[in-house]
Amino acid sequence: MTDTLLAYDLGTGGNKASVYDAEGSLAASAFVPYDTQYPHADWHEQRPDAWWQSVIQSTRQLLADEAVDSRSIRCIAISGHSLGCVPVDASGRLLRDATPIWSDKRPAEQAARFFQQIDPAAWYRRTGNGFPAPHYTVFKILWYRDHEPELFGRLHKILGTKDYINYRLTGRMATDDSYASGSGVYDLLDGDYADELLAAAELPRPLLPEIVPATEILGPLTAEAAEALGLPAGIPVACGGVDNSCMALGAKSIAEGRSYASLGSSMWIAVSSARPLLDEAARPYVFAHVIPGMFTSAIGMFSAGSSLRWVRDQLCVNLTVKARFDGRDPYEVMTELAERSPPGARKLLFNPSLAGGSSLDPSPHLRGAFWNLDLGHTQADLIRAALEGIALNARLMLDALRQLGEVGQELVVVGGGSRSRLWRQILTDALEITVLKTNVGQDAGSLGAAAVAAVACGLWPDFRRIDQVHRLESTVRPDPARVAVYRQLLPLFDEARASQARLSERLAELPI
Repeated sequence: MTDTLLAYDLGTGGNKASVYDAEGSLAASAFVPYDTQYPHADWHEQRPDAWWQSVIQSTRQLLADEAVDSRSIRCIAISGHSLGCVPVDASGRLLRDATPIWSDKRPAEQAARFFQQIDPAAWYRRTGNGFPAPHYTVFKILWYRDHEPELFGRLHKILGTKDYINYRLTGRMATDDSYASGSGVYDLLDGDYADELLAAAELPRPLLPEIVPATEILGPLTAEAAEALGLPAGIPVACGGVDNSCMALGAKSIAEGRSYASLGSSMWIAVSSARPLLDEAARPYVFAHVIPGMFTSAIGMFSAGSSLRWVRDQLCVNLTVKARFDGRDPYEVMTELAERSPPGARKLLFNPSLAGGSSLDPSPHLRGAFWNLDLGHTQADLIRAALEGIALNARLMLDALRQLGEVGQELVVVGGGSRSRLWRQILTDALEITVLKTNVGQDAGSLGAAAVAAVACGLWPDFRRIDQVHRLESTVRPDPARVAVYRQLLPLFDEARASQARLSERLAELPI
């Protein structure tokens, strides 16, 4: 019987359960979605019980696959979406049916009060927490204290997303360094919660879970969890890591200067290094890597694939209908049409900030735009301009990272957008970097969790085995003629972005 590994990728949109063999090859996977609720402005909540049910359902779907033998599973590990804030009491019971997720930013007041005592720049340099501060866990805890005192009075522990599922699997409450580094009170260089930051927040250290290595075995799968999942009891469960760090591992970003791009609904470029890449202007967001002694530093945009989806839904309904009729993916039809437009899309530019400005942008109020549109532009130009706008924004992100540390000459691209040959070509020309696509594709987070499980149970001696898992499928190198076009467009794109930010600021102030 061949040894296998069970990995859970607990994402924002749902949970993917995957089984890998001992060599790191994917045997089978199953995805079960769950919803996000938006009860008030800036509130983004999910139900932890929905996560647990998705884990149960996806596991049982896996077990129905002939390629999966539950008796062969040697270890389980989870990659979980970041900045979760799950309150439980001393008996492990949930104190809130729905809890804030990473994109929730309700505690603006609590963050402002904290920074009356702690210098914001010093806090960023210490924690690497480059998102807007209200996203981070510590401020969500303070929101509980201010707005739900009865809950806070019963509070025993705050758990992250994957840490709550680990508790349901093993009965143990713990986290790892990668997840703890998004708490808002974790010192990156000391590798522990910072007492000074906890004191400024007036929070006792025991409210936060103990920190252990990502590869530490938290315990065996309990009989109760095993029965729910349909698995044998006693399977070792490793602590796992935050999604950013598991994805870095799965994208083979495991050595100094290695980088990858995640091209999905949002996009980020991340670099792994032995020191965090910090800059108060660009504000890369940094997580401790699941690999001890390393960090993954990233700059992102909030809407990459989601901007292209907007173009699809609002401007390409005819292509969506055609794709449905032909039994094809609408994005394939769109990119085929976009290839009829020349590089530069006939001088049409697109700003992909449809979800607002990120840390690198001039303003959080920045919104999207087509610039220089005229009566001669076609649907093909609109689509190509959208692809190029995302790539030009990514170039600004990569340049900011290059100013802070070593970045290799190759970029592994993962996520749904990596499937598009045209988009990979536009990226390599705009970024002036060789773009690699491997067999891993959309499974980088799952593979990272499986690799954690493999090292945790001794199937792999270390993480270097991850390089052998990747099989190169495509290498795209910059084309000098297209590079020259994007070099001309980049400063104009940056100038238009700054101008758009000023306009967006003024529009945000209008009482309409």
